[in-house]
Amino acid sequence: MTAASSSSGSTGHVWVRNQRAGEVLPRIRHGEGAYLIDETGKRYLDGSGGPVISCVGHRNREVIDAIRQQLDRFEYAFCGHFTTDAIDALAETIIAEAGLPYRRVSFVSGGSEAIETCMRIALQYHVARGEPGRVQFISRRQSWHGYTFGALAVSGHFMRRRHYANALMPATFLSPANVYRPPIGISPDDLAQYCVEEFERAILTLGPERVAAFIFEPVTGTAGGAVPAPAGYAKAMRAVCERYGVLMISDEVMCGVGRCGTWRALESDGIASDVMAIAKGLGGGYMPIGAAVYTEEVYRTIVTAHGTVGTAHTYAGHPVACAAALAVLRLIKREGLVEKVRRDGAYLRARLEKAFAGHDHIGDIRGRGLLLAIEFVRDRGTKQPFPRTLQLHTKLRERTFENGLICFPSGGTVDGINGDHVLLAPPYTATGEELDAIVSILATSVDQVFCELGPQ
Repeated sequence: MTAASSSSGSTGHVWVRNQRAGEVLPRIRHGEGAYLIDETGKRYLDGSGGPVISCVGHRNREVIDAIRQQLDRFEYAFCGHFTTDAIDALAETIIAEAGLPYRRVSFVSGGSEAIETCMRIALQYHVARGEPGRVQFISRRQSWHGYTFGALAVSGHFMRRRHYANALMPATFLSPANVYRPPIGISPDDLAQYCVEEFERAILTLGPERVAAFIFEPVTGTAGGAVPAPAGYAKAMRAVCERYGVLMISDEVMCGVGRCGTWRALESDGIASDVMAIAKGLGGGYMPIGAAVYTEEVYRTIVTAHGTVGTAHTYAGHPVACAAALAVLRLIKREGLVEKVRRDGAYLRARLEKAFAGHDHIGDIRGRGLLLAIEFVRDRGTKQPFPRTLQLHTKLRERTFENGLICFPSGGTVDGINGDHVLLAPPYTATGEELDAIVSILATSVDQVFCELGPQ
């Protein structure tokens, strides 16, 4: 048996969770804005939006009422048989917010499905153009795109894919576009050009006629720790894609829908991809939902040849999920939350820099908007990470949680094996006092962990 049972001395749960064997989780009773409260009354400040999802906070009445109103009408209608007010209004809202050149939306139930759908769209597009040999995907190391097999195959995080590596389709991985950790011998100023030349070499090595798409996170999430690409990188990579007929897929599952201070993360880079994946902030945690958003040119090419885009799932465009997401997006728009994210992101970053100024083991504080990370190092001069055996990120997770802060520490920051960072992504609705509390609790927790570890 793989599930725990009370007879084996466990907590009595039989569902398998992403946790260590024997770990006992607190039981949440209700939410309140930026807080979750467990059955003992302990309050947890949600400094990461869970896994970077709760953009408008917990128990928002407007979103809950939208869900109830949809359920009062009907709960489900298969999108292959019917359209609904919720799916039409949500699709139109996404296109309006995403802007040109995006004109089409395919709905799914989450981020991994959104990535899979983007990949299938890219493959179908090339078949429709008479180039069925374009089946290769190029991605980056220190990237994460999801746990379904296609998404996992293009994810460049060694520890997360190691159990399945022999069964995954091949993909080509490029260097991370990380100014703090450029390739050996490359200066930060030369990083963008290095990455572009590396990309072009990869295409020529594979053969342009075999490359379907380049997929990347405009700002990396949990794998690298809120790493924005250097200036000019995205635009130059876009030019290479166009030169060789390669589609660009932007994974904005985590960094999109306002999280980085623009509705699309790539807005800051001055470009648009051919296909974009969104999820997380789209539903804000209220219902599982994701989407692939793509250009009219991609859509028309496919439907002219094949009649339809092959993106159907049973729960695609679920009316209740669409109603929830529509309420979330309307709230973000009405309250000016994307602009607030820009302001609050600058404020939170400044507070972090002040709190950790001169800390011996803080290597980098980085990110964009309210997607920020702190990378920890053993030696600031050499940027040497702590050994994986120390499990620093696990210790930080446990201590911050004990102190009432939910954040998102992860390991494998540097190379998929070594390195530790803490990701912060509070709700867009968080108050200044709550942002201050995030910094205060995190700083206290970091001091406690390093005090217990002793000299390093």
